[in-house]
Amino acid sequence: MAIAQVLALSSSTSSFVRTDRPKVRRAAPSRVAAAAAGATVGEPARRLVAAFDPAIPLASAVTPPSEWYTDPEFLRLELDRVFLRGWQAVGHIGQVKNPNDFFSGRLGNVEFVICRDAHGKLHAFHNVCRHHASLLACGSGQKTCFQCPYHGWTYGLDGALLKATRISGIKNFNKNDFGLLPIKVFCDNYLDGGYHVPYAHGALASGLQLQSYETLTYERVSVQRCESAPAEQEDIDRLGTKAIYAFVYPNFMINRYGPWMDTNLAVPLDATRCKVVFDYFLDESLLDDQDFIDQSLKDSEQVQIEDIALCEGVQKGLESPAYGVGRYAPSVEMAMHHFHRLLHTNLCG
Repeated sequence: MAIAQVLALSSSTSSFVRTDRPKVRRAAPSRVAAAAAGATVGEPARRLVAAFDPAIPLASAVTPPSEWYTDPEFLRLELDRVFLRGWQAVGHIGQVKNPNDFFSGRLGNVEFVICRDAHGKLHAFHNVCRHHASLLACGSGQKTCFQCPYHGWTYGLDGALLKATRISGIKNFNKNDFGLLPIKVFCDNYLDGGYHVPYAHGALASGLQLQSYETLTYERVSVQRCESAPAEQEDIDRLGTKAIYAFVYPNFMINRYGPWMDTNLAVPLDATRCKVVFDYFLDESLLDDQDFIDQSLKDSEQVQIEDIALCEGVQKGLESPAYGVGRYAPSVEMAMHHFHRLLHTNLCG
């Protein structure tokens, strides 16, 4: 899923939320608390984690088993250990720039809403009514409150329950206990060190000096960078002098080409599918250059079409009984190996 939204680079700060399991007061029974308890991790998923040894040096290592990409139980473990216990990128600050702005989304089975209240304070909540679990907000826009479409329970943008309809006669109920629950406020292909670029992205490869490609790894971030080839005089120079690709574990990517930048957020949908959300950013000096914007979006879309074909083909191969594990190319796939080692650490935790 690509969102063709072009924003000034000066507004490129991303919004992150920490998706720890919600802590629910015990004043009354709560379906949310029951749902948050989560499923017990099974022995098959643990065996799949143990099948990858992060201590083996890159040149001798094998990749994780294909079931990491296909097994539903492994996905449940991944959601619990990787996505629901740490900071996750969910959008950019421009989506909630003004008071009363909001946007909603989903990560695994967590429905969330990000909003800025009338005083300008940023909030993140589970997007679930505390009455009978209906979703509250949909899409993005502006609201002064969130009203449940099911029974009309109404919440302020600070999460407080403002109105609970038709509850006369209810006992042991304190509306202060029923506010919204706060949250604290496709990756292998991306991390192969440009290995696939000359084979899959002919147009992009022609604009890069691939012999200059280098990869740097840090604690939870990897950076790939490459010098650009000189642009022809009549060409639109989207790539600038250098291409930089930053991966922020576990699922957020930042791609910078001269005056152009895009971000990719990979969101798991099920054991074999994900959604990738794209946002585009542009140096303010070029915001009025529609030709540059149109051509840059076209070039970016071409790369995404090529990557979709690659990733869908690999996913089918991973589901084949003919494939178990693979190998890394030591000179270029160090970022992928770094990613798999981080995953293993979280999955064991």
